[in-house]
Amino acid sequence: MQKEKQRTLAKPISFEGHGIHTGIKSRVTIKPAPEDFGIKFKRIDLEGQPEVEALAENVVDTRRSTTIEKNGVRIGTIEHLMSALYGMKIDNALIEIDAYEVPILDGSAKYYVEEIQKVGTVEQSKDKEYFVFKKSISYSDEEKGIEIMTFPDNDLSVHVMIDYSNAVIGHQYATLNSLDEYPTEIAPAKTFVLLSEVEYLLNNNLIQGGTLDNSLIILEKGVTQEKLDYLADRFGLPRVKLTKDKGILNEDILLFNNEPARHKLLDLIGDLALIGMPIKGKILATRPGHTSNVEFAKKVRQEIRRRKLKGQLPDFDLNAEPVYDINKIKDFLPHKHPFLLVDKVVYLDETQIVGVKNVTYDEYFFAGHFPFEPVMPGVLIIEAMAQTGGMLVLTYVDDPHKYSSYFLKIDKVKFKKKVVPGDTLILHMQLLEPIRRGIVVMQGRAYVRNQLAAEGVLTAQIIKNR
Repeated sequence: MQKEKQRTLAKPISFEGHGIHTGIKSRVTIKPAPEDFGIKFKRIDLEGQPEVEALAENVVDTRRSTTIEKNGVRIGTIEHLMSALYGMKIDNALIEIDAYEVPILDGSAKYYVEEIQKVGTVEQSKDKEYFVFKKSISYSDEEKGIEIMTFPDNDLSVHVMIDYSNAVIGHQYATLNSLDEYPTEIAPAKTFVLLSEVEYLLNNNLIQGGTLDNSLIILEKGVTQEKLDYLADRFGLPRVKLTKDKGILNEDILLFNNEPARHKLLDLIGDLALIGMPIKGKILATRPGHTSNVEFAKKVRQEIRRRKLKGQLPDFDLNAEPVYDINKIKDFLPHKHPFLLVDKVVYLDETQIVGVKNVTYDEYFFAGHFPFEPVMPGVLIIEAMAQTGGMLVLTYVDDPHKYSSYFLKIDKVKFKKKVVPGDTLILHMQLLEPIRRGIVVMQGRAYVRNQLAAEGVLTAQIIKNR
């Protein structure tokens, strides 16, 4: 079966409008990008025109929209644009923007999709790489009744259920059986807001760019003309004649009976695009929101990293001059004989390290473990991994001898092979996510003669010594 190729835009497209929350006018230009580029935003209004990758780990705010940030550079309300790119199967694009917030346009992804259809997309030389759900990955928040579940499938399908106490919305369902349905069934669905939320949001400097053309306004029973006029006058909006005490205030722009559910599905697609690669599987989402969507995307990102790590060692030469010899290691680590379990470091980059432990017959622990069949204790293999990982994380701080790393958690530990006298233990550690607030999460693997001896996920904290 021929593999599907990566895609990008045939030529640039541009949009202008106001941000839904800031009300600030901005211009967005989506440009073609090369293979494996992914989706990146560029703030052309800032010095140096910094770029931010559209990835889940860069999300910093999910209140009413999705905001990404890197090195202090933010782009807000990216979900509708990201949804359109994913829905139109675009893998690579550079998005230039001259302000903080992506314009809301009509509150949907419709205009993005229409412009993409006009200019078309081009097939690139490299194959698409899909994340396929081989097992279920889930996220839940029991207190809020939120759940996102996945099941293996040969294609992508998304099923969303929302549940509001508001009688106008109530229970609604929306389904996307194939991305081929996205342009007509999901992209045109507009965002929505409860009238009871409007005053709170405006008082908190949100929805400053909201209008009756880009947001469905949901009325609750008992709303009066006086209340509606008060909100309109206070926030400089046009007065609207109230014709019913509940329903949708601007029903003339409603396209679907279940439009709120369809828009939630649109948002979910946009947030799932932050996984950074297309996915295959069945997704069931109950009461999803930006926070749950992004947390789920982060879990998938973590699984992607773990799959890529499995069985893959960086290239190194055991006979070459080491990156760190035993004397340099003693300067880094607080451990001393007989508990120093790393003899040298043979590879080091920003996210991974390879250490070596030569296991000799005169190791102190072999005397009792076990006298007639010496085996290196599994706990010491894990300790050797941790010491190797400690060498990597301490390169991130000044004066590393003033710091130590301490275990917080050890997960998914498996022992595959005995380690005995005469073995050379290769210790490979790799960061699973960026270091934040001194917390480090690493995948560790130990090999003997290219065979996996042990593995586990180690979480530690970097703490300054007293």
